[in-house]
Amino acid sequence: MPANPDALVTTAWVAEHLGSPGIVVAEVDEDASAYHANHIPGAVGFDWKADFQHPLRRTFLDADGFAKLMDSRGIGNDDHVVLYGGNNNWFAAYAFWYFKVYGHERVSLMDGGRKLWELEGRELTADPTQVPPGSGYTAKPANAEIRAQRDQILAEYVGAPEGKALVDVRSPAEFTGEVIAPATMPNEAAQVPGHIPGAANIPWSKAVNADTGAFLPAEALRELYAAEGVTADKDVAAYCRIGERSAHTWFVLHEVLGFDRVRNYDGSWTEYGSLIDVPVER
Repeated sequence: MPANPDALVTTAWVAEHLGSPGIVVAEVDEDASAYHANHIPGAVGFDWKADFQHPLRRTFLDADGFAKLMDSRGIGNDDHVVLYGGNNNWFAAYAFWYFKVYGHERVSLMDGGRKLWELEGRELTADPTQVPPGSGYTAKPANAEIRAQRDQILAEYVGAPEGKALVDVRSPAEFTGEVIAPATMPNEAAQVPGHIPGAANIPWSKAVNADTGAFLPAEALRELYAAEGVTADKDVAAYCRIGERSAHTWFVLHEVLGFDRVRNYDGSWTEYGSLIDVPVER
């Protein structure tokens, strides 16, 4: 069971609670065409870039922008939001982290995401979900304790000094500098390949069942990270290329395993690998 039992719900739980008052199911995709093709009945949709990212700068929406986005989907502060998506919940996990940045209390991931829902033959629909817009959603001040930014990474995490752990969740080929981005997602890339010195390479994919997309049992996850020196007594920062896969690992460490001090470096390698005169390893 996750350290935060409310953080993860099953596909069966979602199916049972579809349409229940106060529960909002939301699909989060890098490409919203997946949602428009079909989705869980009654689910609202979010486009990772168009909805969550600042329209001009490389950062996410401020608190006011997040509140307006919630109102546009009819989501209230007291609603229980259940997130799911493709790519083994990469972008849904990012959205979960994002909801937590702005202090939304009741938010969960659907374990296995869209992949498991489809494998189980559960209902999907192309019918548009009509929701009345809300008003008055209030986002809390951004929680800086779960986000790492470049200056903090440079000052505190490079080299993984005592008491710190740095987790590079990308593929081994990205970590070693053989490639600079996944073959299917080359649109955002750093200037140089490689990894941050001191980082342990624990690909996000090791945390899930490859057949179902569901997370491994907590004890197996704990052993996976401990084997690379990533333990609950350390301050941990996770990164990938653009921050979505590292949010998936942040979820594992913070919500499933209950690590108190875990940050997602959402600037990730796209930012770090383009900085001038910073240490890089291959």
